[in-house]
Amino acid sequence: MSLTALALVVTAAFLHATWNFVAKRIDTREGGGAQLVFLYALLTVVLYTPLALYFLIGAQADWPSPLGWAVIALSALLHYGYTLVLQRGYRVGDLSVVYPLARGTGPLLSSLGAIVLLGERPGWLALAGIGLVVGGVLVIAGGERLLRRGSMHAGAGWGVLTGGFIAAYTLADAYAVRSLMLAPLVYYYLENVLRVGLSAPAAFTRPSRIAMLWQANWRKIMLISTISPMSYFLILTALKYAPVSHVAPAREMSMMVAALLGVRVLGEGEMHRRVGGAVLIALGVVGLTLG
Repeated sequence: MSLTALALVVTAAFLHATWNFVAKRIDTREGGGAQLVFLYALLTVVLYTPLALYFLIGAQADWPSPLGWAVIALSALLHYGYTLVLQRGYRVGDLSVVYPLARGTGPLLSSLGAIVLLGERPGWLALAGIGLVVGGVLVIAGGERLLRRGSMHAGAGWGVLTGGFIAAYTLADAYAVRSLMLAPLVYYYLENVLRVGLSAPAAFTRPSRIAMLWQANWRKIMLISTISPMSYFLILTALKYAPVSHVAPAREMSMMVAALLGVRVLGEGEMHRRVGGAVLIALGVVGLTLG
């Protein structure tokens, strides 16, 4: 992976950890789930419309083909499901459990999918990296306690499910920007337009909650709607120039940031175990990147 692609991925990782930290601090007592997804997507569309118009008109980017629209629709469904299960995980579990599990299993499954579906062939160093990522995930999520029946840490299952969604949309998005040659910003912008439509019916079953959620958290929602798309634009751009099996794991550098924020700022405890697991994952990411 080139230094340019690596710089894009590392920057995206720090932005991603930041918005997840902010999302954990959102007060969802007055609403959540579909209402929160709706507000995220709507604000993203509003904030990024000028840039999307520039790319579509000023930069003369092509509109998606019918196949492109199909991939955009699939990605919208997968991103919508990802956000719902992630928010559910945050409601029942710790940031430094749910986030690392999601971000650890995501690149593992993405790499396997890239090998099977995209024909990528990582070397032995990358395979060792996969083992380190899995080990780090288990350490952060509870270590040997996860192997005991009935002792699964709260939120762990939701973290793994979130990782499955991450892998699925990563492969779909890589296909869109690499094989269909769609402009990353335009692609993700249109995906958010569809996500507004997907989340609106469920969100407006209780419209009063949308207003209450916005009033209680509007600063946080504005911040997330600004930096979350920015983070993913960088990842989509990196995917144009580097393999999925390199980019997907490398972005998980954000786990170290998330673990530190979780134990230091949110007071989630067990710092040595969770930071130790984050270090293992980071070493695995290095192996995957170099391999």
